[in-house]
Amino acid sequence: MTTLIMLAKECVPGKVKTRLSPPLSLTAAAEVAAACIDITADAVDRFGWTRKVLCLDGTRLPRDFTGWDIVAQSDGDLDERIAAVLDACAGPTVLIGMDSPQLDRGVLNLLSTEWPDDCDAWFGPAADGGFWALGLREPVGDLVRGVPMSRADTGAIQLERLRAAGLRTTLLPVLRDIDTVADLDAAAQLLPGTLLAEFADRAGAAVRAGVSTGDVVTDFADCASLADRAEAS
Repeated sequence: MTTLIMLAKECVPGKVKTRLSPPLSLTAAAEVAAACIDITADAVDRFGWTRKVLCLDGTRLPRDFTGWDIVAQSDGDLDERIAAVLDACAGPTVLIGMDSPQLDRGVLNLLSTEWPDDCDAWFGPAADGGFWALGLREPVGDLVRGVPMSRADTGAIQLERLRAAGLRTTLLPVLRDIDTVADLDAAAQLLPGTLLAEFADRAGAAVRAGVSTGDVVTDFADCASLADRAEAS
């Protein structure tokens, strides 16, 4: 069995998903972040884990996390925060982010069960050059500590770090983080009927109604009003 860690930020306007604004407001962008966490946590809850850990930057929870251990992220840069929570775990451990809620349920099923004998690590690359998942049979923070984060070569450096340590590493599918409106649209195509899809649809309607990139969509009420304008034109 495997410990699952989700790394997340509290969904405070101006702190999360700021690249979605404009055309979304900072408040709406925070709602998108909360939806990402909710969808990801719901997917995780469908499978059996030794332990589920929410490693949170902040204190406000966007949903009920009954059955999860909630721990605060440590101080320091992102590599240090990831390293610290890995060092606090024992046995097979997988860390995922909150930014890729379109992750395949089959992948979660694979990660939550017994790992193949020939796999020491799982690595999920992100389309922007980072990574969305890191699994270690023996969680050791030094495998991440010192890797430069939020760069186009972050994933390549991290993968090389695993391989240089002699870990037999299995690649997971490439996923696209939700950072921009284009990312939101792409994820919405894979998640019909979700809050993310609704935001993408209504924001798209707002753009078709003539909202410039200098304007913002503040909330769902504004989105609905603009959508009505688009349909009437």
